[in-house]
Amino acid sequence: MFSLRSWLPALPGLAWGWALLDALLQGLVGACAVSVLCSLLKVYLYIQCLNDPERQVEKEAIRTQRRVLEWLHVVVLTTVLALVGSRVAALVVLEFSLRAISTILSLRKGTHSSHLFLLCQYSLGCGVSCSLTFLLEGAPHGTCNLVLAVGLAGLLATWARRLAHHVCTLYELHSQARYCGACILLLTHGYCVPWLLRNALAVAFAVADLAAVALINRDFLSTAEAVRFWTPLTICYTLLVVYMQEEPQQSTGARSAQQTVLVRMGGLFILLLTIGRWSDVLHVLISLLGELWCLLRAGAMLDVCRRQVRQRPHR
Repeated sequence: MFSLRSWLPALPGLAWGWALLDALLQGLVGACAVSVLCSLLKVYLYIQCLNDPERQVEKEAIRTQRRVLEWLHVVVLTTVLALVGSRVAALVVLEFSLRAISTILSLRKGTHSSHLFLLCQYSLGCGVSCSLTFLLEGAPHGTCNLVLAVGLAGLLATWARRLAHHVCTLYELHSQARYCGACILLLTHGYCVPWLLRNALAVAFAVADLAAVALINRDFLSTAEAVRFWTPLTICYTLLVVYMQEEPQQSTGARSAQQTVLVRMGGLFILLLTIGRWSDVLHVLISLLGELWCLLRAGAMLDVCRRQVRQRPHR
């Protein structure tokens, strides 16, 4: 079988280079997954605003997002995901999964699902990275598999980005003329986009959670050592979930999301100061930058979700 590494001499520095390349490829796949999520959510929110005459300002805010920033978003997120270690990425995935389950159970209280989609951007990237690390660990052709994964993820991200640009530019015209297949499909089945995203994210995080637990447990030499790590971690995550539930359910804007990120990463930072490594602490700080970057990029869509919740009639 063909193996790219078998053609090169086994040098000490070369192994470090392969590890860096694998990390960049994994980060790129995760960034492409986030790009697909944002593009499809942008399509859905744009159509929702277009169908409401009172939300034309929000529609323009979504449409005027610059395409150059989308590529910059992928580059920055790829770098952040490549720098974050698998241990901290796994902790981020587990924390979001618990918070997502708690939020889904409280949907009847008024929390909007689109807001949750936007909050999971960085966690999704970490989840994809963790899954690839776990699935390709020890694989003889891991780098080649990652290259194929990057190609597929890049195609999906490009297609989703082009769809979002097409919808923001021509959907209003094509939906009235009814001669564009993509726009007609969105006109008749656009309401299925949240359902599609919800199912895809459920599968992605289910795999990522299994990979995260396995990646964390591989560092422990005994059961007692694992218990000393998981016990304070479970307590910390439980307190974070309780805190999130006590937050006002209507606070879904960008500022509230940023405050939530600071609380989450602050709790994880303090926890890893006591039971983690110094590299983990550094990776938490990098993760904080990644979370804030994703929220900054999705600021317009977060505002749309906030107004949706405010305009929803209370029962």
